[in-house]
Amino acid sequence: MPSPDQILRLAVVGHTNTGKTSLLRTLTRDASFGKVDDNPGTTRHVEGARLLADGVVLVELYDTPGMEDGIALLDYLDVLAPPSERLDGPERIRRFLQSPESKRRYEQEARVLQKLLDCDAGLYVVDVRDPVLGKHKDELSILASCGHPLLPILNFTSSPGQRLAAWREALSRLGLHAMVEFDTIAPALDGEAQLYDKLALLMDQHAPLLQTLKHDVAEQRALRHDDALRLIAELLIDAAAWRMASESEQSALDAATTTLRRKLRARENACIQALLKRYNFSNRDFPAHELPLEGERWGMDLFHPQALKDVGIHVGKGMAAGAMAGATLDAFTAGLSLGTATLLGAAAGGLWQGADKLGKRMLGRLKGYQEISVDDAVLRLLAVRQLALVHALEQRGHAAQTPIELASEDKTMQAWQRGSLPDELQEARSQPQWSTLSEDYQASARRNEIAQILAAKLG
Repeated sequence: MPSPDQILRLAVVGHTNTGKTSLLRTLTRDASFGKVDDNPGTTRHVEGARLLADGVVLVELYDTPGMEDGIALLDYLDVLAPPSERLDGPERIRRFLQSPESKRRYEQEARVLQKLLDCDAGLYVVDVRDPVLGKHKDELSILASCGHPLLPILNFTSSPGQRLAAWREALSRLGLHAMVEFDTIAPALDGEAQLYDKLALLMDQHAPLLQTLKHDVAEQRALRHDDALRLIAELLIDAAAWRMASESEQSALDAATTTLRRKLRARENACIQALLKRYNFSNRDFPAHELPLEGERWGMDLFHPQALKDVGIHVGKGMAAGAMAGATLDAFTAGLSLGTATLLGAAAGGLWQGADKLGKRMLGRLKGYQEISVDDAVLRLLAVRQLALVHALEQRGHAAQTPIELASEDKTMQAWQRGSLPDELQEARSQPQWSTLSEDYQASARRNEIAQILAAKLG
């Protein structure tokens, strides 16, 4: 474990309301850190957070109040320490911190400067939607006087009306040539890696520590992705394998179909909850999954024919008409290699050995029962919806305040819109005991193997 003097301490600094707290939320993957608000001056005191790798603290981050009056403070510094005294930058800042005004008019700026002096470097957060003004240049001059490296973080780069080019030019003119684009709302997948690489260039003594953190971030991202695909694979196997027996009367079929729909909706909801939790988000981030929400493309009921059409999944005539939408009737023989007549004859003649589930299913057919299973089109929709959610979660920063919006443009998702279902789901069709929705659920090594293969195909 690094000693206290080996831990990298970073002060997150900048003008009011540029996204400093948002940066910490995204880096720590903690949407509850601090308070994010459009009103200026939301952060009034210094808050801290830690970044770990394998349980070891590598970096400490400090969220500081916004600099609000850099122009006046720079003039005050010139009065306190005129150029004729030839004080260096840190000495000028310390003289200011000892002055009465550091506890009155400039109390907030004093907190920022004291924390930057205590840290190894500063992350200067810029809202690139703002015009470059004199106050920004003055506060950068003051921050640079602390004598520590400053890495500008160019925030909100994906927003319309951003002034990225103007900020790059202005920062370069001030001698800050190393900078990183990091949108805290929609960070690039390699955004953190770029940030740590730039920091390592500025602080080569901490380069090994930053490389360790960078690799841990990549490993954790890959692990989250694999876990998410496994959750989706488990959902699809449960849905494909599940079969409900029903008497042939229409009323019984309708009741069974209603039960099938209700339980599958609940199973999808459980998967969504697990995905949100795995990426450290909450229902507040994705309220549209509650079903049904009419008129919303992705909030539409799982069994609504229009929900299937909207994502390019072919809908058969029966389902388009809404009759038993999403359910399929069959004769208890799906996936069997032997002919139905042979099996029925064996069962009728008492030659069926044992009381395994396949035998029970065939005897049920003889008694006039039918099975209801989930339609292939609904399996496709389940896959598309969950993959779209994972895609959105991986593109989302923990500072985002607007609800998640899903899209179906990813090639992996498009592969589910046409063609045959994966062989793994076809096999699951013939194994009703593989579904955790079934009262006869049985865990098996083969089911685990199929789930692993299907998760790899999903990726």
